[in-house]
Amino acid sequence: MSTVTQTEAQDLAPVSADSLAALLVSGERPPRPSALSASLTFGWRAILKIKHVPEQLFDVTAFPIMMVLMYTYLFGGALAGSPKEYIQFLLPGIMVMSVVMITMYTGISVNIDIEKGVFDRFRTLPIWRPSTMVGYLLGDALRYTIASVVMLTVGLLLGYRPDGGVGGVLAGIALLVVFSFAFSWIWTMFGLLLRTEKSVMGVSMMVMFPLTFLSNIFVDPKTMPGWLQAFVNNSPITHLSSAVRELMAGDWPADEIAWSLGWAGLFVAVFGPITMRLYNSK
Repeated sequence: MSTVTQTEAQDLAPVSADSLAALLVSGERPPRPSALSASLTFGWRAILKIKHVPEQLFDVTAFPIMMVLMYTYLFGGALAGSPKEYIQFLLPGIMVMSVVMITMYTGISVNIDIEKGVFDRFRTLPIWRPSTMVGYLLGDALRYTIASVVMLTVGLLLGYRPDGGVGGVLAGIALLVVFSFAFSWIWTMFGLLLRTEKSVMGVSMMVMFPLTFLSNIFVDPKTMPGWLQAFVNNSPITHLSSAVRELMAGDWPADEIAWSLGWAGLFVAVFGPITMRLYNSK
């Protein structure tokens, strides 16, 4: 049997490095995916996660509905005389509050994937490095849009009537989604920086509650003390809430839109590089 084996071995052609390379690399390499293509692919991955775990939609459906109903009927009679009157002022603001608060779950999702080691595999791929994070945020932009539509639907059922029509409503939601996309970079940073998802949630709530409640979402800041008005009038949430409210009312608040987009650009410029630095060194 050993003689037969030796004979077969002699009949085989010798294997050289060149012949092996020619066998393995027999054609052209596929082109490297563009930054847009890679980002959209990871965005689709985020959407598929929602498809396979539909419970993730709870925070963009049940939570916004609860917020609208609770604050409308809790404060409406005391602040505006009736819930129907108050919903005209409240809905754009509570939409801003709910969607911006939902952004914190981006950091939690990133932290979970980091703990599972998913990003260790992503970092080995020949792709644009930020595409993994950008894809996350693109997928979450769909969740922000769903939450906005859900809240608007509930508001219309409660009596909200946007004087800006369809165009004003779409412009307000678009501005809100763009701002939330930029704001989410803060939570991706915390998702990479902190060790557990509970710590990410704790820090996020500590930041979000003062930022959203100290704004013009619920009441006009003119009723507040002067020292508090100085903070509220310069808050990014106040500028965003005013811009969305006036767009849906049919106005074009150029100053508030500029402030909102300026804050969004600042968030990306500051927290985007910090996030990627943490991502590359994690």
